[in-house]
Amino acid sequence: MRTKLILFSLVLLLSGCGAIDYYFLTPPEDTAQELFENARVSMQEKDYAQAIDSLVKLNDRYPFSPYAMDARLMLGDAYSLDRQYLEAVDVYEEFLSMHPRHEQIDYVLFQIGVNKFNSHKSIDLPQTQLSEAIESFKRVVDGYPKSVYREPSQEYIQKCRRLIAEHELYVADFYYKTEQYGAAWARYKYVLDNFPDLTDIAQTAETRAKAAWFYAQEQENDTKRHPSKIKPYFDWL
Repeated sequence: MRTKLILFSLVLLLSGCGAIDYYFLTPPEDTAQELFENARVSMQEKDYAQAIDSLVKLNDRYPFSPYAMDARLMLGDAYSLDRQYLEAVDVYEEFLSMHPRHEQIDYVLFQIGVNKFNSHKSIDLPQTQLSEAIESFKRVVDGYPKSVYREPSQEYIQKCRRLIAEHELYVADFYYKTEQYGAAWARYKYVLDNFPDLTDIAQTAETRAKAAWFYAQEQENDTKRHPSKIKPYFDWL
């Protein structure tokens, strides 16, 4: 009877240890392969947030695993498809700096350009992202003549240039409406000099440049005839 009690107690103790392990010990982490497969399935199911979570964990925990390089590239894609464009750019640019001779660099450069283009928000904001996108697309066009991304890059360059030209026209119109005719003329001329191939925009800029020039000259002549008009600006001297 005593032996049976000892054995029963031992069984309870062992099963209790298992329960303790189950509830209190940290479960084993997913392997690099498991995280990569989870991310791949999530991408197929268009659950980009879950894919991003798995890929970030993979990159943090297993930076030198056989899956790390593909995981970084997939992470950029996941951010891009999730419309987190600037985060995607950061990942692609990191990949570019780490693997400059990778066979898919033309794709990486193209994606950098696309995501910078997509991050453009409004005509009245600085167009820095568009200018940088053009540089990335040009690297594809100039450096990878046989790439499948060459022609789309050329198309995106034209889209970027049109948006930049429209921004310059918008700024010029602002100067014109606020009667800063000299500044308006200079901006219209910039559009004419730099975007002559965008015929509709160039024609608009040319017409408005002539009007801005006329009023700028009129303002200058009026100031010369009536110098007292500028005196208030120097009263503080």
